[in-house]
Amino acid sequence: MNNSIAMKRFEIVVGIEQLEQLTELLEKCSVRGYTVLKQAGGLGSRGVRDPGDVLMEQENVMVVLACKDEQAQKIASELRPVLKGLAGMCLISDCLWLEGPAVSY
Repeated sequence: MNNSIAMKRFEIVVGIEQLEQLTELLEKCSVRGYTVLKQAGGLGSRGVRDPGDVLMEQENVMVVLACKDEQAQKIASELRPVLKGLAGMCLISDCLWLEGPAVSY
């Protein structure tokens, strides 16, 4: 594909109470950009989390980012030992970054 860069895509889901710890870890790994999607729901190790439930005390967030392979390896090695403590999940997949006006990877 023209004007695209092969990258790794991270989708990380944690409780909102762990978001600051996660973003500090990403900063330590020199991540220059990510997207935070609040009120992520689903079924996991902590049961069902329904963002439409007004009584839900803890909400999940999903952080999405893309980076080159070398940085992805650094992020994975930093994230692996703390992921259980974050009580979250992380998916890593291959993706293509379409070059646009601003680069944030």
